[in-house]
Amino acid sequence: MIVAMKADATPDEIQAVVDRITSFNLKALNMPGGERTAIGIASAIPPDLRETLAELLGAMPGVDRVTHVSRAYKLASREFHPADTVITVKGVSIGANEVVVAAGPCAIEGREQLFEAAKAVKEHGAKILRGGAFKPRTNPYSFQGLGIEGLKLLKEAGEQFDLVTVTEIIDQHDLDTVAAHADILQVGARNMQNYPLLTALGKATQPVVLKRGISATIDEWLLAAEYILAQGNESVILCERGVHPLDREHTRYTLDLSAVPVVKTLSHLPVIVDPSHACGNWRYVASMSKAAIAAGADGLLMEVHPDPPRALCDGSQSLRIETFASLMKELRAVASAVGRSLV
Repeated sequence: MIVAMKADATPDEIQAVVDRITSFNLKALNMPGGERTAIGIASAIPPDLRETLAELLGAMPGVDRVTHVSRAYKLASREFHPADTVITVKGVSIGANEVVVAAGPCAIEGREQLFEAAKAVKEHGAKILRGGAFKPRTNPYSFQGLGIEGLKLLKEAGEQFDLVTVTEIIDQHDLDTVAAHADILQVGARNMQNYPLLTALGKATQPVVLKRGISATIDEWLLAAEYILAQGNESVILCERGVHPLDREHTRYTLDLSAVPVVKTLSHLPVIVDPSHACGNWRYVASMSKAAIAAGADGLLMEVHPDPPRALCDGSQSLRIETFASLMKELRAVASAVGRSLV
């Protein structure tokens, strides 16, 4: 439910509405706008209270109208929050006019590999350095990441090259450790519905990149975001990275680029795209990156490695540094063509 206040509503009238909502043990969110204030009710309202509460609030001084939010996800819904959310981390804004690129190796393998990648992606225009320290793999004998040592290297590289950092978190018990080393926390596709983890991240101060599960509907994806938002963390970035494949012979997953405009219609949250994991083959990453920007994506999450054939994780989908440099030039042209920028 959203209570839209009149443009000339006083602070006392706004507070009175908040107090009335909380008197029913419901959570009220004050959402100041350009011309007027709206107050959202984030809690689930008992069915027998909805109409009564709407009438009570609608009759209060300063209230313009009361609107029911039809979506199961409230805080993630554009009905609840009409304006686009822009998330700013260390001067880098995600969800604004500029398309932001995050790039780096799938897994941090060591200092030399990470620092060479960081230097290169910074030089060619990436604003965010990606690198996995904890790598959940299908095969238990595959490289699982360097753990805490990898986190330390990521933090050092981010500071040295003035890059925002993002890494995956797989266990809520690691939250404090990972949060101490990374600027943005990433939830992988396998953990999209790991509700204890999502709830813990809702209490974190860092932004969260929430990847879509490979079999998840858009509504399920947005409901997963709702778990984070409901705990007070308003900085959620949605990441489309491919859904269950129709043809696994040629690509790893099926990249659902239609999800970008759909989600941006339904939700105010920024949406980025990971073409590397979707394609599973570096040859298709450039085309899908350009298509993602054309579809309205706010950013890209790409894998770049100094020596892909020797990569310990996902080398087949990682771009060489020179390929990444050429692609960034092409992406700037696409961004410009759709009225956006890519510095």
